[in-house]
Amino acid sequence: MGDNIDLQEILKVYTKNWAWFVLSVVLMLALGTVYLRYSPNIYESKAKIKIIEDKDGGIDLFKELEIFSLSKSNVLDEIEILKSRSHLYELIERLGLNTKISRLGDITATEVYDNIPFYLNFVAEDSIINKSDYHFEIVILSETSYSFKDEDMKAPKNYDFGNPIKTLLGDLVVTPNTSSFRFVKEEKYRIYVRPVESVASWLKEKIKISEIDKKSNIVALSFEDPKAKKANDVLEQLIAIYNQNAVLDKKAIADKTSNFINSRIADISSNLTNVDESAESLRTSKGIVDISSQANINLSAGASNRQELAVAQNQLNIASGMLELVDGQSGYEVLPSNLGLSDPSIGTTTARYNQLVQERNRLLQSSNEQNPVIRNLDGQLSALKNTMKASLSSTVNNLALTVNTLSGQQAVINSKIYSAPKNERALRDITRKQQTTETLYLYLLQKREEAQIAAASAAPKSKIVDFPSTGRIPVSPKKPMIWMASFILGLLIPMGVIYIYDILDDKVINMKSLEDISEDIPVIGELPRLSKRQIRKAVYNDRTVLGESLRIIRTNIDYLIKAKTSSTDQRKKNIVFITSSVSGEGKTFVSTSIALILAVANKKVLLIGADIRNPKISNRFYEIQSELKQNNSAKTRMKGLTDYLVDDQIHWRSLVHTIDQSNSTLDIIFSGRIPPNPAELLLKDRLGELFEEASKNYDYVIVDTAPMMPVTDTMLIAKYSDLLIYVSRANYTENKAIKYPIKLQSENKISGLCFVVNDVANTNLGYGGMYGYGYKREVKKWWKFG
Repeated sequence: MGDNIDLQEILKVYTKNWAWFVLSVVLMLALGTVYLRYSPNIYESKAKIKIIEDKDGGIDLFKELEIFSLSKSNVLDEIEILKSRSHLYELIERLGLNTKISRLGDITATEVYDNIPFYLNFVAEDSIINKSDYHFEIVILSETSYSFKDEDMKAPKNYDFGNPIKTLLGDLVVTPNTSSFRFVKEEKYRIYVRPVESVASWLKEKIKISEIDKKSNIVALSFEDPKAKKANDVLEQLIAIYNQNAVLDKKAIADKTSNFINSRIADISSNLTNVDESAESLRTSKGIVDISSQANINLSAGASNRQELAVAQNQLNIASGMLELVDGQSGYEVLPSNLGLSDPSIGTTTARYNQLVQERNRLLQSSNEQNPVIRNLDGQLSALKNTMKASLSSTVNNLALTVNTLSGQQAVINSKIYSAPKNERALRDITRKQQTTETLYLYLLQKREEAQIAAASAAPKSKIVDFPSTGRIPVSPKKPMIWMASFILGLLIPMGVIYIYDILDDKVINMKSLEDISEDIPVIGELPRLSKRQIRKAVYNDRTVLGESLRIIRTNIDYLIKAKTSSTDQRKKNIVFITSSVSGEGKTFVSTSIALILAVANKKVLLIGADIRNPKISNRFYEIQSELKQNNSAKTRMKGLTDYLVDDQIHWRSLVHTIDQSNSTLDIIFSGRIPPNPAELLLKDRLGELFEEASKNYDYVIVDTAPMMPVTDTMLIAKYSDLLIYVSRANYTENKAIKYPIKLQSENKISGLCFVVNDVANTNLGYGGMYGYGYKREVKKWWKFG
């Protein structure tokens, strides 16, 4: 049962300090209110876009050949493109995010985003502004003037709006915004010009982009900022820039493809003209009108083979032209795509090459070719160009072999055709060549139109599902959570302090805490904490906390003495020693108080001051000392126990002083003069004779002895005691000091040990104090002053 946790006692430790909890909660709530008052509200803008699937890259010029067709855009790749630095640089330039204007208040500064009262125009180049970290202050002095101060100026200078001023970044012109300018005297602004690179890094961290679902093409965007409009503008412009760059990329590829087709059309048109002229000359000179049916079979076979040969030659011409175009590039330019080559890897490599070229061109707008990122792209582009050259060379060789094979087959067919009339054969050759060239010419014309249509109708890569918007309620700070956290913290702080203090505190607190460590030794009571004024004016027959506590101790003393007394005893067991561990624990106060409370009960009580090293009983009875001073000499007045032990002629009865207290009397033997050899005096047999005679003549003999730990006096006379009351003081006596008398009793060096707790705070008092105080008496509350 001793190991069981007493929840009520644990709660009592905290509830008795309720005032600290209230004060802490009020303080934390006040700090939370101050935090909410001066913390800016953060608003979150949210938007959703759908990434449009780009099945053919937007330019399917050779759909019939099913070559160079792009797969579905990877959503994760598009998210990275959305947050790419090239997009963020353009976003910063559009919204001017590298320049921040804040209106300074008495305590905090507030950012001004819309309705800016003035415009800032730097004359310096953008490359200098974009790399600068600079701040300055502007104070509006009037509708036409302002003061300017930067980090290098000791005092501000006054300027008129519109006049250029010298700054660390070059000339600056400040002009009022006529649409939103409102003159407020001494209104102060602080302007920060930050490097674009650092702002881009900040935006990259703040802009959150994520997939709604792994199987969905819808992407969620969010951005938090104290200005709701700024948060919306950032997402709106980011989406617009993403779509605009996607359209420009598609148009660039389409234009390049259209130019390449035009050059091929020009060559084929010249060949077609020559074929038409040859047919016309042959028909005119030879008079050919019809072809014999005999040659139709051979000619049909020859036509089929020629068709294949023409296709192979066309593939060879395209591949050769593409190879010449790649070899002819001195730098990095986008290449035609979807030209119908039989090797799909060429189309994939061309698409990747064009993507890197476009990324390189965008980065060059805000950097130079020495940038590590651009140099890295140059390396990738060079590798891709070499790969394309190798693939194109292989394709040319393969197509040349195919053309040679088909040409050999055509030679066999021609040998059969040549058996027909020479003119008819020549006409057929010209006609077939004419048809093949004309078919290819018309096909390229059609694809050129498709390329031009694709360029004109290039669509963005995303569709807005939810436009950027912010809620009315800020996402930070959350007032309910701040107040709840403040309230909980207000409870936890005093609780933690009390808990730590309770763990580290190794001192006796009250009767209950002493019982937990006193083992089987009884604790007969506890006395309340009193002021010196309350001690001087203490009355022992009233219903005060002290009176009721002493009555409980008196009852327990009487019970313990009766329990030790038997019918065979020759002497009454009524000698009570009162001691403590060290000085200052209230041993003398407890001795006199117990003696007085016993006297009030009409008991015959003798109080003996046996602490002859540091006597203090005389201080408790100062009025008696005053009477003796008037009636006796100083020598007589100072006689006490030491005088009795030194002088064998003195009888102890001559040293007894009787005082009146609360309609009762109390006999006292004071300590006397402080001797040079106190331990030797206490060893005399006369002391035993005193205790024996006093025990017979009094109901109780209360002996105020010396503390046990610093001196051995009490141990020397402990054999005369029937009951030894060990006084401990709340929040003063250490727990380990209580083990000392318990050990002495276990070694049979003392007997009849019991404990009393002195100076217990009212909040820690046990049953005797809590229920005794105010019994049958109305106690005025602390808030009632009347």
